[in-house]
Amino acid sequence: MILNRLTTLRKSKGWSLQYTADRLGIAKSTYAGYESGHRRPSLEAIALIADLFDTSTDYILGRVDHQDPQLDEDSSVPCMELTDLSALNLSVDGLSLSKEELQQFIAFIRAKRQLEDKAT
Repeated sequence: MILNRLTTLRKSKGWSLQYTADRLGIAKSTYAGYESGHRRPSLEAIALIADLFDTSTDYILGRVDHQDPQLDEDSSVPCMELTDLSALNLSVDGLSLSKEELQQFIAFIRAKRQLEDKAT
């Protein structure tokens, strides 16, 4: 959990420790312990905190860097790792890609990225 995120979220609302704790239904010392790192919130508490601050649990836990939970919900296209060849069945123009074609595609992308990195 990224501790300073709790403090930043609370202060961005202009809330005191007491007000925040009251809204969560916990003791001020408990919430202060979350912010200081002396206490770890339960999963249920993390969900309540995320709801209170209108953000995602992933943001609270430091798994994403954006506060807006809509960014997580709107991503309807799953991310797939192309290097995991056994889990893929891709096609172009209705024809399945062979394992060799997929490896060539991955090699092309890697080479393109290397060229772009050298250019910057």
